[in-house]
Amino acid sequence: MLKSILPLSAVILFAFSPTPTMGGRPQQPGAVPVPATEPAPAPATSKPNPVKPTAESQAKAKSLYQIDCALCHGDNGNGKTDVAKGMGLSMTDFSDPKSLAGEQDGVLFDTIRNGKDKMPPEAAGRANDTMVWNLILYIRGLSKSQPMAPAK
Repeated sequence: MLKSILPLSAVILFAFSPTPTMGGRPQQPGAVPVPATEPAPAPATSKPNPVKPTAESQAKAKSLYQIDCALCHGDNGNGKTDVAKGMGLSMTDFSDPKSLAGEQDGVLFDTIRNGKDKMPPEAAGRANDTMVWNLILYIRGLSKSQPMAPAK
């Protein structure tokens, strides 16, 4: 009798268990959880950007942006993509010079590194800290390539 109850109780426990989480973030049903391999880095909120851009570092940052960011944020950074619309997201318009004017680079670093809302984190295994700092410079540069809106 006990042998027949054990498998049934395991199924019941699994069916009524809360959504599995990994690192405090809920996983989508059917998603394969990825264990955290390292602790979250200390917040860089007030830290200034320590890197100086080079042509090579910005080319790498552009490549990273196109792979990991452009799907939602758009190639030009305006955030008007089908994916963002489909997910009901209101994205920051990086092409608008005013959109990031009040944001500190350390806050942007923490957002990219740790994720925010539906945005997944940029894991250290995919981009080291120097790459993330260069990505911030690239994102800030997206507004410089756009014409300024006329003053009202």
